[in-house]
This record gives sequence, C-alpha cells and structure tokens, in this order.
Amino acid sequence: TAVGFGMDPDLQIDIITELDLVNTTIGVTQVSGLHNASKAFLFQDVEREIHAAPHVSEKLIQLFRNKSEFTFLATLQQKASTSGVILSIRELEHSYFELESSGLRDEIRYHYRFNGKSRTEVFPYRLADGQWHKIAVSLSASHLLLHVDCNRIYERVIDPPETNLTPESNLWLGQRNRKHGFFKGVIQDVKIIFIPNGYITQCPNLNRTCPTCSDFLSLVQGIMDLQELLAKMTAKLNYAETRLSQLEDCHCEKTCQVNGLIYRDKDSWVEDDHCRNCTCKSGVVECRRMSCPPLECPPDSLPVHVESQCCKVCKAKCIYGGKVLAEGQRVLTKSCRECRNGVLVKVTETCPPLNCSEKDHVLPENQCCSVCRGHNFCAEGHRCGENSECKNWNTKATCECKNGYLSVQGDSAYCE
Repeated sequence: TAVGFGMDPDLQIDIITELDLVNTTIGVTQVSGLHNASKAFLFQDVEREIHAAPHVSEKLIQLFRNKSEFTFLATLQQKASTSGVILSIRELEHSYFELESSGLRDEIRYHYRFNGKSRTEVFPYRLADGQWHKIAVSLSASHLLLHVDCNRIYERVIDPPETNLTPESNLWLGQRNRKHGFFKGVIQDVKIIFIPNGYITQCPNLNRTCPTCSDFLSLVQGIMDLQELLAKMTAKLNYAETRLSQLEDCHCEKTCQVNGLIYRDKDSWVEDDHCRNCTCKSGVVECRRMSCPPLECPPDSLPVHVESQCCKVCKAKCIYGGKVLAEGQRVLTKSCRECRNGVLVKVTETCPPLNCSEKDHVLPENQCCSVCRGHNFCAEGHRCGENSECKNWNTKATCECKNGYLSVQGDSAYCE
C-alpha cells in the first residue's frame, strides 16, 4: 500500500520482517491475522526476548536521526483485560518511543523523552477487548494524532519528542524489556513510517491534513530565511550604490594610512599587536583575527602562549606532588622552581619587599613571590585579545570576552 502511494521504501521499516520472526522463535507462534497479505504472530509465553539485531537497531537509529515526523502503525488483537507493551524503543531505562495498552485501566499510553526527561501521554481507550484493531500514532513536531480503526480518536499538542537515538538504543516488540510489559495477543503489520500523515498508508480513504505541524514550521523557517536574505541583499545594494557614487568623484587610487605607514589598495599586512591579518580595500582597512589551527598536544605537554607568537604551542609539562605545571609556571617548595622544557629548574630570583602587612600577603597562582592583596595582575602584561579584557582576581588575572563576543575554541583570550 505504501509503495502504491508513491512512498520511498527507504523511509519505512517493517518491524516483523526486520526481526525475522518465524514459528521457531521462542514465545511467539505464527497464526492467521486480520488478513493473509502479511505474517501475524501470537504473543503468549512470557519467557521470550523479541528484540532487534544490532544491524536493525542501527538502521532504525539512522531513520530517526533529525526526523520531526513519523508514524507508528500496527494491527493487533489483544487478549481482553490484559496489559502489555506493543513496541518499545529504549536505551537502558529510558524510552524514546513506547506504546503501551492497559486493559486494566482501559488506556493507551505513549512514553517518550523531551530535553532528557521522561514524558507520558495517556489516552483513555479500550484496546484490550479481544477484537481486531488498527492503531496509528502520528507525530509531527509537537503535534500528535491517534487513530484507531481509521477513526481520529485523539489530537493533542505535546512536548516535541527526542528522535536522535543513542547508539545503545534497541527495539523490543511485544514487551518493554526482558522482564516487563509482556503483550498477550496477536500482532500484525507493525511499521514505522517517516513521512507526513503516515496513517494514510493504513487508511487510504482518510483525508490528508495539510500542512502538518512540521510543514508549517518549515514554511515559517523558509520565510524567515528569505527575509534575512532580502535584508542582506538590500544592505549589499546600498553599499554598492554608495561605492558607485564615490567612484564618480574619484580619479585616483584610495590608500590606507595606519600608524604612519601608507598601504596601497589591496595591500595586506600582519598586525602583530592584535594578531590580525589586515587588508586595504579602497581606503578602508579590514582586519580579521588570525585563525589558529586546532591544537592537540600529546599527553606529556600542554598548550601555552609563547612570546611573539599569536597561536599557542605545545610545551612539555611538569608534575610536582600531583600538581600539573605548564611551561613557565612556578612552584614554591623549599626553594622556588620553574617548569622549563618539562623539568623543574631552581630559580634564584629575590622577591621584592612588600609595602603591606603580612596578613595582606597573597601568593599568586603558579608563582613563588607573594604580592599585596589587591595587586594589579593585569598591569604585568597579561595578554588578552582585542575583543577580550583583562580582569583581576585575588591570585591571578584572567581574560573575559567583552559583551556580545564568544570565546574561540574555549580560550577567552581570543573572542569573536
């Protein structure tokens, strides 16, 4: 039926076929279903483990990834007044998708996850009555539709469920796990379909609702993208018109003057003070921060700043008493020692006298000489980029990004 509607077979998964259920599978017996076009199985023995093989779980994980629309379909005949799980996709104790039918309370329950927390939607309905039923649960972003026997039973707005399953996720049919939620009855035509309004494949005579919630969100996002593109194109057009009006009165090359030096149009240079690459473009200086490649240091070294270099480099680290020291950092033992090339070297420098009482003496981090409380560490040349600013603390100085900027690769000395 799905292929007849022009649906891509790669956007659906036939659970019973993928699980390769046969008469020899422990806990299930093949029986006659509602129709003879597909296999039906009676689930009765609680000593069973009907779950997907690793390659099927991987296929399911790939199909769910970044999907906001999918439909679960099944045809079943549940033993009257029993309770059990029809299908569960879970990782350890967490259910990403689980459909449960309670004949004790006459409820259909949908369990899912939102922002790392478990959610449950309860629909009062008697499914466990010994009769054949078709059930379809359709999700479109935060919109849920429940059809039973091709009748729209419930329509509800819920928290949008998580669909990026973990690699450890697995699929169970007719049970929650090895010990709980055993379904008793016959199950047939179990499928998960990743198209809008997937219930149409089960009930082709139903009208399709258009657009779906996910369709609408996509349309809104498309309009916002077009508005952003229009704003950018308008800005570029205004800039181009300004440049053209300037060219009408200009008959010579526009140069750039920086710190007493004159650069010709399209000249480039490196501004060492701020580690930037600059270019003269029609009299306007455009600078971009020099991008540093990702630095992955070996286990015996740490990334540190080196004088006259913009990017950090790997330098051998030192370990003393369980404390890890980077190149240039010091530790005060019986004498002052500094980490140089992975070795703690004795330092013979004399500490300057302090103009404060002893109770106001503070030992800075990774240094040997105390300073007075309130010392200005930033004045010692602590290096911060042009978009970050130095901030004094009790025992050290740190760089913090200015308002509106974010750190680059986790280093607040460089922000953009």
